[in-house]
Amino acid sequence: MRTVRLRILVAAAFLALAGTSAAAPAPAPAPAPAKGAKARSAPAAPPRQAPLPANEKAAWTHAPYAAGDCSICHERNDAKNPGKLQKQGNDLCFMCHDEFQPIMGRKHPHAPAKAACVSCHNAHDARQSKLLHAESSALCLGCHGDVKAVAEGSKVRHDALTQGKKCLNCHNPHASNVEKLLTQLPYDLCVSCHSVDGLKDESGRALTNFKKWLEENKEVHAPVAAKDCSSCHVPHGSGHFRLLVADYPAEFYAPYDPKNYELCFACHNSEVAKNAETTTLTGFRDGARNLHFVHVNKSDRGRTCRACHEVHASKQPHQIRDGVPYGSKGWMLKVGFTPRENGGSCSRTCHDTKDYDRTKGAAAKAPASAKK
Repeated sequence: MRTVRLRILVAAAFLALAGTSAAAPAPAPAPAPAKGAKARSAPAAPPRQAPLPANEKAAWTHAPYAAGDCSICHERNDAKNPGKLQKQGNDLCFMCHDEFQPIMGRKHPHAPAKAACVSCHNAHDARQSKLLHAESSALCLGCHGDVKAVAEGSKVRHDALTQGKKCLNCHNPHASNVEKLLTQLPYDLCVSCHSVDGLKDESGRALTNFKKWLEENKEVHAPVAAKDCSSCHVPHGSGHFRLLVADYPAEFYAPYDPKNYELCFACHNSEVAKNAETTTLTGFRDGARNLHFVHVNKSDRGRTCRACHEVHASKQPHQIRDGVPYGSKGWMLKVGFTPRENGGSCSRTCHDTKDYDRTKGAAAKAPASAKK
């Protein structure tokens, strides 16, 4: 479907460039998208290639047009009758913009850019910089309706889509060697922005400087080790705080409901918080007494995963935290965990110092795979 529309688009654009008075053919009805294909919205009309009206000031003018040198692109240097284009398609643009030839040779070219530069740019002048037919994000979202629906309809929106270069903060509009036209590999792209102090989330809370954090904390969560931010986060918008892909308690306490931990239980065994006793589900137990159950499975003030675990990286195995922000002022509550050969202890946190020992009673016969 995109190929049909693009051919129509390019044909109409070149007719206008040649100065012909013939009307462009009406676009043929586009076929329905294939089952499972992502939605793409067609522009309301082919992009206009004729110069802006004389009474309208252009924000950007193509240098040959501004100099009156029609013959750079056309057969004749006659503004009223410039004749045919000297070359067709992007070959005409590459006569001057030869730096784009290697760019368009990258592994993942943008289909509109590959079909015709004039898909996005006016060859004469325009109301937008870089001779764009529309503001850059509006131009992108005009075709990428699926992304537009997420970006504009989500409860939590990624600031990268609304600030700075917007879509172009992450994507190259022409071509890339990375899938999805990303300017870097996804993990490197995320960290490149989230590596400064002062960033805040949608509620005004400070976000982590991940460059610094990962340098200081070497026990990383498996998705971070795999450099897969998208395991937990959606890049454009989400119904969950911090752009998460599923439910995860945002606070220190929460009533126990497996649905609250949908994000964690997508990878971790949900049974770990359901059984009061176990010798196999977890190493965090005092004999057979399941301490995950004791902490989490409460009808009113269950301690959430974040109370003890840092979700990205920490200094201790299993992402055990040194401390956790507590209360609206962000006071750091020390976890005080000390690992021991058969268990460990927590001191002076939510309670006085308490020890646990996996080898108590029947737990002494637990298989090695169950030990923390």
